[in-house]
Amino acid sequence: MVSRALTIATSDSGGGAGIQADLKAFAAAGVHGASVIVALTAQNTRAVTAIHELPPAFVREQLEAVFGDIGVDAAKTGMLFSRELVETVAEYLGRRRVPLVVDPVMVASSGARLLEDDAVGALVGLLFPLAAVITPNLMEAKALTGTDAPRRELAERLHALGAPAVIVTGGHGEPPVDHLYDGREHIEIPVARHDVPATHGAGCTHSATLAACLARGESLADAARAASAAASRAVAHGLVEIGSGEGPVDVLEVARR
Repeated sequence: MVSRALTIATSDSGGGAGIQADLKAFAAAGVHGASVIVALTAQNTRAVTAIHELPPAFVREQLEAVFGDIGVDAAKTGMLFSRELVETVAEYLGRRRVPLVVDPVMVASSGARLLEDDAVGALVGLLFPLAAVITPNLMEAKALTGTDAPRRELAERLHALGAPAVIVTGGHGEPPVDHLYDGREHIEIPVARHDVPATHGAGCTHSATLAACLARGESLADAARAASAAASRAVAHGLVEIGSGEGPVDVLEVARR
């Protein structure tokens, strides 16, 4: 049977991140991808110029449509934008438990705020406890904990906030490692870093690949290693010729075909 992964996130009109990146990563990982869109962005490689939030009732209808017919082996959340949307998603997933990757998307690579200030507490208090793992990058981990600490300590602090497991991803800072902590063991996964100006969607690709691997029944450690490798390859093959800003990653390696 084909494994099924669900992304609950926001549309990126430029196709580089968000729902679009997640579905490409699901396809690359060999699972069927479904989507629940919570908001729309007017976005390209240079900026997010507008955000349109969808009604919570419509978000619930999408969730029910996917869970009620297709089924979900694992899910991930991405940009959820507002407190009301976080609460809507958490309420539903609290009743339909599946392995869940929470990617706490807070700021776009262009600098745009993607999570309203009053939504942060809801994300931590309501979604973190439902997650199998959360995947903040280094800047998000520091913002969520309010401290400028090494990855090991950041992971422990995020676990103490209620996340069963944490991966502080290694796209930023030194050394280049993804740091996984599951409450018992610390695992450092080396990240191959590439000097390519096409990293838009790398975090989405990582968390979506992680969800796809969990949907296939892989262990968290194995899924984390696969996600790290997929995100790194996607940057290495990034589409630098697309747009005039930070180009999109290429998890499907379409530029090589």
